[in-house]
Amino acid sequence: MANSKKFDYRVVPDNASWTAEIVRRVTSKKTVVSKRQGDFKSEADAQEWGQKELKSFLQNLSERNKRRSKQNESKKKWV
Repeated sequence: MANSKKFDYRVVPDNASWTAEIVRRVTSKKTVVSKRQGDFKSEADAQEWGQKELKSFLQNLSERNKRRSKQNESKKKWV
């Protein structure tokens, strides 16, 4: 499980294969799939992909938030 409570990954069996999903917790009862990859031959492969993608997903999200916050700060200086 990741350090973030808002984002996590899950592995779901799909007929003869496995699917890994990056999920975002919207409310205590509702989750939304942010990214999905299917057709893994084993559960271990799907878990490996989920862990790797979750790290890169959170890294990209953090970088995007920093860029947006920097843009917002520069807009506030001129207003």
